[in-house]
Amino acid sequence: MKITLHGAAGEVTGSAYHVQTNEASVLVDFGLFQGRELSSGANVVPPQLDPHKLTSVVLTHAHLDHTGRLPLLVKAGYHGPIYATPASLELAKLVLEDAGKIQEHDSERINRKRAERGEAAQPPLFTVADVAGVVALFKPLPYVNPTTVAPGVTVRMYEAGHLLGSASIEMEIAEAGKKKTVIFSGDIGPRGAPILRDAACLTRADLVFLESTYGDRDHQTLADTVKQFREIVAKAVKEKGKILVPTFALGRAQQLLYHLAEMFDDGVVPRFPVVLDSPMAIQATEIYVHHPELYDEDMKRMVKEKGLLQRLERMQHSVTGDDSKKLNEMTGPCMILAGAGMANAGRIVHHLRQGLPLAGTVVMIVGFQAPGSLGRHLVDGDKEVSIFGERVPVRATVHTLGGFSAHAGQTDLMEWFSCPAHQRPRVVLTHGEEKGRKPLAQLIQQRYGIQAVLPMLGDEIEL
Repeated sequence: MKITLHGAAGEVTGSAYHVQTNEASVLVDFGLFQGRELSSGANVVPPQLDPHKLTSVVLTHAHLDHTGRLPLLVKAGYHGPIYATPASLELAKLVLEDAGKIQEHDSERINRKRAERGEAAQPPLFTVADVAGVVALFKPLPYVNPTTVAPGVTVRMYEAGHLLGSASIEMEIAEAGKKKTVIFSGDIGPRGAPILRDAACLTRADLVFLESTYGDRDHQTLADTVKQFREIVAKAVKEKGKILVPTFALGRAQQLLYHLAEMFDDGVVPRFPVVLDSPMAIQATEIYVHHPELYDEDMKRMVKEKGLLQRLERMQHSVTGDDSKKLNEMTGPCMILAGAGMANAGRIVHHLRQGLPLAGTVVMIVGFQAPGSLGRHLVDGDKEVSIFGERVPVRATVHTLGGFSAHAGQTDLMEWFSCPAHQRPRVVLTHGEEKGRKPLAQLIQQRYGIQAVLPMLGDEIEL
C-alpha cells in the first residue's frame, strides 16, 4: 500500500493523493494549482498517474484547488466514477463550469496578444465542454455510510465544517490480509463558524493526512472579526465609500451575506446596495438554500425565525457581463462581492482595476491568498500591482480579515487531531506552506510525541 502526493505538498493548492494497492488505484481529490502561471507546467496529469488504471476518484469538497484538474484527467482517458457528497457534486459542477468559462475567456485574450507578436495560439487548460465529461461521472456518496469504491477500499464521509458538503474521508484499505485505516482530513473548518456544523471527530486511524494551511497560528476570533467587519462597513457607509470584496463564491459569499443580514437586523447601518456580482455565487447560494439538512442550529433558527433565506434570494444580483460593467458607475455607499476569492481571475479583477487607484475605495480580503495571486500582493501591501499587463497604483484602503477563513487555525486543527491521536497514528502534514506546517509538526511532536512527515510534490508514503 502506498500513497503518492501529486499536489498540496509544501504548498496549499493542487490537492491530490494517489492511493495504490495490488488491486486498487484510487485518487483522493485532483485540484488545480493556483497563484502560479500555467507555463510552469504544474496543472497537468502527472506522467506517473495512469488515468486508464484508476479505479475511482473520491472528492473531499468542491473547491477548485481540490477538483480543478478533473477535466484534464477525463480528457486523458479516465472514465470511472467520481464520488462526493450530493452537495459537493452540485457545487463542483458550478465551480468547474465557471473555471472552464474563465479558461476560455483568458485563452482568447492571451491569444490575441500572441497573434500580435506572431506567436502560436495557446489552448485553454480545459473548456466548459470538457466539464460535461466530468459531471457525467459523478456519483453521490452520503455521509457516514460505508461505500466500497475499489477492491479492498471502503470509505466513509464525515462532516468537515469547511464548505457545504465538505467531508473528511475515513478510508479502510485491505491488502494481502492486512487492513489499514487512513484519514484524509480535507479542509477543516473553524469551530463555531456560522451556517455549517462543526467538523466531526474521527477516532480510528493508522495514518492521518492533515491539512496545515494555518498550522502556525490561530485566526482572530469570529466575534472580533465580525466586530471589525461591522466597523469597516459602518465607516465606509458613513463616508459613502465603495466596498470591494474578492469573494470565494462557495462558502465565503454566503457567510458574508449572513453577517450583513445580522447588521441590517441589528440596525448597525441603514440598508445599502449589496450586489452579488458572481453568477456562480448566486447559484451556490441557491444550492445552500436547498440543503437545510446541513445547517447548524443557529442557521436553522435564523431561517425559521427571521426568513433569512428569502432575504438572501431577494438580494441584488449581477448576472450578465453588462450588469457587471454598469457597477463601475455605481457610487457609494455600496458593497460588491465578486469572484474570484484570490482576485486571480473573474469580475473582481475588473472592479479592482477601476477601484484601486481611488482613495475612497475599501477592499476587504476575507480568505487565504496564494503566493503570486493579486490578492496576496494586496495583502502584502504592494503600492502598485499588475492587472491585465497594466501597472495599477493602489490608493484604496485594504483590510485583511483572517477570522472569516474557512480553514481551522492551529488550536482547532490540534483539537481535531486529538480525536485519532490516542491511537498514535502516523501523521502527514499537507495543504500548507512551510510556515504553516513546521510549527504544527513541532506542536504535534511536543504534545503527542509523534514525528510528523512533511512531504514534497511526488513523494510516496508507504503503509
